[in-house]
Amino acid sequence: MLEGRMPARQTSRPRARQTPKARSYHHGDLRRVLIDAALQLAAEGAEVSVREAARRAAVSPGAPFRHFPNRDALMAAVAGEAQRRFRAEIEGAMGEAPVADPLGRFRAFGLAYLRWAMRNPAHFEIISTGRYFAHGSSAELTRDNAELIALTERILAEAAEQGLLRPADLKRIQIAGRALVYGFARMNLDGHFPRWGVEEGEIERMAEGVIDLFIAGIAKP
Repeated sequence: MLEGRMPARQTSRPRARQTPKARSYHHGDLRRVLIDAALQLAAEGAEVSVREAARRAAVSPGAPFRHFPNRDALMAAVAGEAQRRFRAEIEGAMGEAPVADPLGRFRAFGLAYLRWAMRNPAHFEIISTGRYFAHGSSAELTRDNAELIALTERILAEAAEQGLLRPADLKRIQIAGRALVYGFARMNLDGHFPRWGVEEGEIERMAEGVIDLFIAGIAKP
């Protein structure tokens, strides 16, 4: 009878120990779940780590390490996701601007850039600063950022080729355009606008006005 009972006890114990581990892999896409958890942590201003992302995703502490061996790997994936959302926002806005109007396309680019950055401050922080990880370690992020910079340069170069700009050094105009959108986004992220008397509900309207002012300054009358 003891021999008859032993298999039953041996069978039940492994099931009890394996249940938490098995549950941790029942997500349809564990990698996706962990990225979303890390994005949420960053948005809340919480400390982001692989183990904390695992806890937030309700998976076992060791589960994420088959996808992300360390925090840098996780944050690189998070930054890649944020960058894809960022680009989708910009490309969607530019798709609605007339192809033959480079200054109109620059305006659409700038507004999409600023609106996304203002509505997704934690995501913008991840892709625009080295606070969370070394950006140079992510080839994808480096490439995407270079492509966005090249896009602004190309749009303004088209405007110059069409004779739409005042006489000026094109490289300076391109740098000024980049500084405008990036600098405005950083000012918002760092909480500068209340010092200038700009209320939170007015910031997007102010962004539109600043971009229009820049375009009026570089466009040929």
